[in-house]
Amino acid sequence: MKLDILAFAAHPDDVELSCSGTLIKHIKAGYKAGIVDLTAGELGTRGNAALREKEAALASEILGVVARENLNLKDGLFGIDENSRLSVVRMIRKYRPEIVLANSIRDRHPDHGRASSLVSESCFLAGLTKLVTELNGEIQQAWRPKAIYHYVQDYQLKPDLIVDISDFMEDRIKSIMAYSSQFYNPDSKEPQTAISTKEFQEVLRSRALENGRLIGTLYGEAFIVERPPGVDDLMKLR
Repeated sequence: MKLDILAFAAHPDDVELSCSGTLIKHIKAGYKAGIVDLTAGELGTRGNAALREKEAALASEILGVVARENLNLKDGLFGIDENSRLSVVRMIRKYRPEIVLANSIRDRHPDHGRASSLVSESCFLAGLTKLVTELNGEIQQAWRPKAIYHYVQDYQLKPDLIVDISDFMEDRIKSIMAYSSQFYNPDSKEPQTAISTKEFQEVLRSRALENGRLIGTLYGEAFIVERPPGVDDLMKLR
């Protein structure tokens, strides 16, 4: 199955928290998108891996992605090594995306920046014809995405690109709240985290509002690019 967009995430819910509006917008426009989670988020303070898997399935339905896989690398401990690189390369060659979305280049959680580098390096390696990989007993063909965009996460890094998600903000929130174990619940006995407070939804909206303000729209999602994007018509830029 060839995808237009493949989003990678260190943990289930990274995509939903950071670029779900962008995915929903493009899926509604007719593009095919999928998600690859690197880990099961098993070290997360709240919930557990089995519950996160169920929540990810619900979120995927809301997003409308046509594929979602988990590489089951070790949460908190995965490295940028041969095994992890080849695991990501296989996914890139399997789905042959035009665009890859990846974790923030630098963030509070060390997995995010490491995942960013891992995916970026693997996108390059996936295009090398002499690097041989197999999937389900078949030799894969080399493939290199034409662009990698890193979504902005906890750290408010200066964006290079902002996508208008004004019409898709409510669906974005629904996809995030599919991870009910991670967010505010007055009846929960789980420890409180930075994202489980009652005010966190306000943070989500305020971030999107600030991004939208920068491009003259209501809500936006921010990205950092690896290379400058090209345009054909300056008048079409906001």
